[in-house]
Amino acid sequence: MRYLLTCIFSLTLSLVAGCALAPSDASGLMDVAERPAEKALLAGLRAYDDAQYPQAEQLLGQSLKSGLASKRDQAAAHKHLAFIYCTSSRTAECEAAFRAARAADPKFTLSRSEAGHPLWGPVYQRVQQ
Repeated sequence: MRYLLTCIFSLTLSLVAGCALAPSDASGLMDVAERPAEKALLAGLRAYDDAQYPQAEQLLGQSLKSGLASKRDQAAAHKHLAFIYCTSSRTAECEAAFRAARAADPKFTLSRSEAGHPLWGPVYQRVQQ
């Protein structure tokens, strides 16, 4: 839930920063709810937090296919997909998702508690090496 709030806060800051642009510069900005990729990401994170993993997997994949603008958001989508893959014994897909998260955002890391998880922690550690 904390991560979801962080994402929403980040998206809100992006919108506020966009409002500071001159009207001619801001014409391409849309509300987050109107951006399909970001809308799918938020819905996917909500589904993940609600333990609706098949729905979360579909929405997170959709967010990536729709072209998330932020590299950090791309990494977050890949990270949660990795969690889903690892918990459903899809280790190769889990590894690929962690690699994709790192490729999207070279600063990507898991928190200490996430990295220590018994299912995806060892896969994450392998990818880090």
